[in-house]
Amino acid sequence: MGTLFLVRHGQASFGTDNYDRLSDLGRRQCLRLGEYLKGRGLPFDAVLTGTLQRQIQSWDAIAEGAALDATPLQWPGLNEYDSAAVIATVHPEPLTRPTSAEEYRHHFRLLRNGLQRWMAGTAQPVGMPSYRDFVGGVTGALDHVRSQCEGNVLLVSSGGPISTAVGQILGTAPEVTIELNLRIRNSSITEFAFTPKRHMLVTYNTLPHLEGEAYRDWITYT
Repeated sequence: MGTLFLVRHGQASFGTDNYDRLSDLGRRQCLRLGEYLKGRGLPFDAVLTGTLQRQIQSWDAIAEGAALDATPLQWPGLNEYDSAAVIATVHPEPLTRPTSAEEYRHHFRLLRNGLQRWMAGTAQPVGMPSYRDFVGGVTGALDHVRSQCEGNVLLVSSGGPISTAVGQILGTAPEVTIELNLRIRNSSITEFAFTPKRHMLVTYNTLPHLEGEAYRDWITYT
């Protein structure tokens, strides 16, 4: 039996012109995660990432903290959906950069509504795969791990693919997958046990590397 560690990228640059890069805090979150993994003495037999910049930067910081020199397999099916394209299905006008708590809540209400429509097949965000194909990209990565990997495997991705993987394993409704997605934290670990036949959920959305008062302000969601 092997263990698959699914890690969400560190805090990205939400509200800036380029979301797809880590903030300074996001890099520190992942560097700290790497130090934690090194302290546990975990060897990794394989590493997978998506191809997005924030995912690759997260792996680079984890590798630095853990003193790992593995070359990850880049798997496009682990890329996040385009949240702006999803929101545009329910709010065609461009959103202004959120500056208040209410504006942030409004943003995520629109995102939730857009995700519901995309998942139900009643809206197709521009430039994105169908929800069925998005799920296929995620399950393809899981199938690869089951069939080709042993031991400990590290997978660095985003909230959408990770929550989708959990939803597929547990057989949850799309609405539940959305809620899992919107609550997943930056640099969090979700752990699966796997055999050649199946994956099994062990933990979800944990932050053992950020326990303690010193890291209280390091916990983020975007």
